[in-house]
Amino acid sequence: MTASQQPDPVLAGFRKSIDNIDAALIHMLAERFRITQAVGEYKAKVTLPPADPAREQAQIARLRQLAVESELDPEFSEKFLRFIIDEVIRHHEQAAAR
Repeated sequence: MTASQQPDPVLAGFRKSIDNIDAALIHMLAERFRITQAVGEYKAKVTLPPADPAREQAQIARLRQLAVESELDPEFSEKFLRFIIDEVIRHHEQAAAR
């Protein structure tokens, strides 16, 4: 095995950290969706609408600011959050239809 075929320990260390972060993200998303599923069931029970546009806008503004403070692209953070919100609303609509 030549030197170029040897695993790069620095790159391997970075990748291990990325893998750990990815796993944590999945676990956090799973927990978030467990909670939002309960919210959807509650909203359906008390006949609240599946979406709350005012809260969504407040959350987007809050998380955009956190992104700026964390040196993360706020456009990316908004797209990511919008994707999550849209999925949550879809789940809430399903709960309301039951």
